[in-house]
Amino acid sequence: MTKGIVVAGLSGGSGKSVVSVGLTAALARQGKVVVPFKKGPDYIDAGWLKLAAGRSCYNLDPYLMSMECIRNSFLEQSTGADIAILEGNRGLYDGVNPEGGYSTAELSLTLNLPVLLVVNCTKTTRTVAAMVLGCLNLDERIDIRGVVLNQIGTKRHESIVTQAVETYTGIPVLGAVPRMKKDIFPMRHLGVTPHQEYEGSDEAMTLLANTAEEHLDLGRIQEIMAPVGRQQRDSVQQVQGKKLRIGLLMDAAFQFYYSENLEALERGGAELVAINAMEEKVLPELDGLYIGGGFPETSAGALAANKSFRNSVKTAAAAGLPIYAECGGLIYLGESIELEGEVHLLAGVFPIRFGMSKKPQAHGYSIFEVDENNPFYPLASEVRGHEFRYSTVLEWSGNPKDLALKMKRGVGFVGGRDGLTTKNVLALYTHVHALGTPEWAKGFLGRCREVRDRGGLQK
Repeated sequence: MTKGIVVAGLSGGSGKSVVSVGLTAALARQGKVVVPFKKGPDYIDAGWLKLAAGRSCYNLDPYLMSMECIRNSFLEQSTGADIAILEGNRGLYDGVNPEGGYSTAELSLTLNLPVLLVVNCTKTTRTVAAMVLGCLNLDERIDIRGVVLNQIGTKRHESIVTQAVETYTGIPVLGAVPRMKKDIFPMRHLGVTPHQEYEGSDEAMTLLANTAEEHLDLGRIQEIMAPVGRQQRDSVQQVQGKKLRIGLLMDAAFQFYYSENLEALERGGAELVAINAMEEKVLPELDGLYIGGGFPETSAGALAANKSFRNSVKTAAAAGLPIYAECGGLIYLGESIELEGEVHLLAGVFPIRFGMSKKPQAHGYSIFEVDENNPFYPLASEVRGHEFRYSTVLEWSGNPKDLALKMKRGVGFVGGRDGLTTKNVLALYTHVHALGTPEWAKGFLGRCREVRDRGGLQK
């Protein structure tokens, strides 16, 4: 029987990622089949959870997806697993409004999962019991079954907090993670550094698994998990005929891909081809190219140095190769990016000069309406997504009216619009989730198939 739990915190920075990833890694080390999930629009924590589990992590986002879609995805992906671990985001009750809409608590109710609550105990003792008691009383429907103490200074500190929590709340303390001399996760301006960019990721994963084994009561945590309803897997309808070869730029610069997006492409008849934009000389033979987000600015020198690859992308775009580019992918298709006074040349598909700001330029959920022709989205479509960037547009000579997408919520590219187009290319700052936007994979693959069937690229 599959069992599941939500790992939640009192706030961002509470330590729930340390507990979620460490717990996942430790149970996987025991031979358990652990399927991880991440609440919200998060690629980085999901990447660490994937590394810990040795299998895909799936995102559950109540803003981007319907509750029915969330339940179906959770049940389908959990089928056959021993354990499903869902890492929440921000604080347990934090949502988009005072009622906690789209919160981790609301998601735990949707999935009928109990909560393991992680509390940062820095410079506090008995007050921790008051905070846990507040979480219990705010919404009695939330099934908080255990507490993990984080940032514990001494054994005495642990003893006082544990006794206070268990005495005043009746909730067992199932772990106490000591204060570390340095962060296990390397941090950067958007939070945790992606594991693909961190040379010590394997060592960090070992440390996290060891920390969980030493400081969490793994047996009792498994006991408080709840059974997950089984779902009979439907036979996946495979598209007949020759598969479409869809390239993915997947390296240290580009790593923001939802597992659901890649699986949607495969279900639609795609063979996915991973490509390193810093090492490959040219694009291979493809029917389409998907460039996800990431941090091209941290690899700008290496991306610029690979001139032959940059030129091959520009040539393919001019020849009509269907290309879908999100955020970091949009930047890569620009002319250049300026970092600390140094200009790094990029693919040059669009005449845009990018820069970087020290402050976020867009951060949060977004909605766009498709009001101009483009290669992939039907006109009048309304799509929910999210934006997450520090990059700025230093120079662009285009007209905002030429952009295909009107932002109804969020920032977009410029002037309240998003979606640069040329030939069969659509590049935008907005990230989308395939389960919340099923027309994305259908439209992208449809154009790829159309171009291939009519004879391929223009020579």
